[in-house]
Amino acid sequence: MKFSMIIVLSSTLLFSCTPLAYAQKVASPPAPTPTPSPAPAPSPPYVNLTDLLSVAGPFHNFLNYLESTKVIDTFQNQANNTDEGITIFVPKDDAFKNLKKASLSNLTQDQLKQLILFHALPHYYSLSDFKNLSHVSPVSTFAGAGGYALNFTDTSGTVHLDSGWSKTKVSSSVHSTDPVAIYQVDKVLLPEAIFGTDIPPTPAPAPAPDTSPTADSPTSDDSAGAGSAPGKSPPNSSYRINGVGIWSQLVLAIAGVLVLFL
Repeated sequence: MKFSMIIVLSSTLLFSCTPLAYAQKVASPPAPTPTPSPAPAPSPPYVNLTDLLSVAGPFHNFLNYLESTKVIDTFQNQANNTDEGITIFVPKDDAFKNLKKASLSNLTQDQLKQLILFHALPHYYSLSDFKNLSHVSPVSTFAGAGGYALNFTDTSGTVHLDSGWSKTKVSSSVHSTDPVAIYQVDKVLLPEAIFGTDIPPTPAPAPAPDTSPTADSPTSDDSAGAGSAPGKSPPNSSYRINGVGIWSQLVLAIAGVLVLFL
């Protein structure tokens, strides 16, 4: 009897020491709670520059140049596919009408494209940012630096632009929500790199025809019998003098003959 109990106790102890039994006694740790991943930030709405410029302004002339030079694609890509954003200065239609006719018609296609690129900065600037820009001018435009840079001056909240060849100011804000800022300006921006040196010269006007009378042609005053200019004899005066001399000589000769016969 004692032997049987010893066997039972030994079997129980042996079973309790097996890995299976140990695994059953040790509680498994709870599974970690998965951390929820943050929701992706909503992408900024697509900005259509053509729509903005079509409903504002009127900016039809500037929009036509944007599309004809394909610069609209460059500006559109900068506005929607970069972190920098874009700032555009747009002249109204009246600003183009006030230009001299030869200002844009003499430009090559490449120069016209550079002129349109000159109207934008490759970064978004609010109106309050221009006060700081006035201290770091000149600022490079999409057209480049140097003769394609712009100088800014903030005078009591009014932003003035100077291209070195033309000066204007921001007259109103058309759209100013990051990443796109569009400001209306009073004049077309003319880069010094083009209009200062490289613009083709405008043909000189043809000289007016010379309407003064020639030296040997009688004037209307002469034909009417008016006196001639001081220091000059009237036309055919020598003929009249010679004629008077011949008649005088004939009269004297006849008088002499009569005296002889008498």
